[in-house]
Amino acid sequence: MAENRASGNEEAHEEEHARGEAYGEGVPCWVDAQLPDVAAGRRFYGELFGWTFEEGHGPSWWAYKDAEPVAALAHKTDGRMPTVWTVYFATPDIEALCRRILVAGGQVVTSPMPVGGLGTAALAADPEGAVFGLWQAGTHAGFGRRHEAGTFGWVELYARDTEAADTFYGGLFHDALFGSDAEPDFGRAPVSDVFPAEMPPHFLVHFRVDDCDEALTAVVGLGGRVHAPAFDTSYGRVAVVTDNQGASFALLQP
Repeated sequence: MAENRASGNEEAHEEEHARGEAYGEGVPCWVDAQLPDVAAGRRFYGELFGWTFEEGHGPSWWAYKDAEPVAALAHKTDGRMPTVWTVYFATPDIEALCRRILVAGGQVVTSPMPVGGLGTAALAADPEGAVFGLWQAGTHAGFGRRHEAGTFGWVELYARDTEAADTFYGGLFHDALFGSDAEPDFGRAPVSDVFPAEMPPHFLVHFRVDDCDEALTAVVGLGGRVHAPAFDTSYGRVAVVTDNQGASFALLQP
């Protein structure tokens, strides 16, 4: 759908968001993982990415890189729920975006819910069932750091019908994906490019690393697994892995 493009103003943008300026609508602004064992997750990701952790809202722990928030880990209370990383797209009006998602043929999985004074969150799904989050910022805009080692770098939608995905997400997030100053962090590819054809459509969160091969070795050493060894894409060298509890994510060496 779109390729990530470098920007000379990226550092200035990051400083804005660290001060609490909201990301534009359709920009990936936060990620979290629902895990059976959050303490084990802190050990795994702390070793892999150099994250430190502090208790966050409710049962979650926030991950920090160089003292800036980069992700959250939360306890999975329902064993029927998947162990998964979820990406959240920013919006200034979460209620209006939920209505547009329904009109476009998607679903609202969980209705907008305030998260203290941090903001308002919801979960939605596209017409093929790929689940994603929505975030309307309050005091928490989202990533304090991104696009550097140990932080969010990209999210890829693995879809069955890529043209339908283009239509759905292009209609929702046109400015973020195709606007004149767009710097998209979001692409799409057929599921069968990387996964078995029967795999459900889904989003795959990518974290940046300096060396993909070294990071793969670290994942295995920490009890994770390699799903797809490193391969080349238009946005960098990528490997797909799971952590020591089965949550899938990707390593991205730009």
